[in-house]
Amino acid sequence: MSRQPVPARIAIGAAVAALVGLATAGCDSGQIAADVPQSSGQSFVSHSYESTFYPVGHRPAAPAVSGTTLTGQRLSLDSYRGKTVVLNFWGSWCDPCRLEAPALGTLARQLQPDGVRFVGVDIRDEPDSALAFMQNFNVSYPSLNDPNDEIALEFHSTVPPAAIPTTLIIDRSGRIAARIVGASSYAELKDLVAKVAGLKS
Repeated sequence: MSRQPVPARIAIGAAVAALVGLATAGCDSGQIAADVPQSSGQSFVSHSYESTFYPVGHRPAAPAVSGTTLTGQRLSLDSYRGKTVVLNFWGSWCDPCRLEAPALGTLARQLQPDGVRFVGVDIRDEPDSALAFMQNFNVSYPSLNDPNDEIALEFHSTVPPAAIPTTLIIDRSGRIAARIVGASSYAELKDLVAKVAGLKS
């Protein structure tokens, strides 16, 4: 059966539908890409907490996403292969993201000598607002600019972000080892990263 070319708008719409269908139940409807910050945001922002650990042998490969950071640099997840990566989907308009930002910034600095790298994906945001957020919360690691959810949608067939904030922990081989939906605490995130990276917690 031959594949017919699909207009980009239709393809993106299909991807959104697939992502919504795959989202985890119980996380404020789990509907990333189903709401926007300018509306109620209740089905998009997660005010609850849920974590999932995927054992070795049951970890889907993370897509080779790349893009432009908020400071205008090119960044590819493939460049971090061989290191544990903490990938955080966030937005400056998201209250739970504000709660977890100090812990993320602190852990990024503390765990860097252990080969752990943090990368953000800034969802549906204005770059100026996002950069101010990072400065206010002392977040020094890079964040990809994702105003249209294009990077988030690349995860729809693996472990999709179910709401904002969502944090994925990717192991050294480039496979998704854990997902956190909702605001991470310092202790919870540190323990989960240590488990994936094989560090003493």
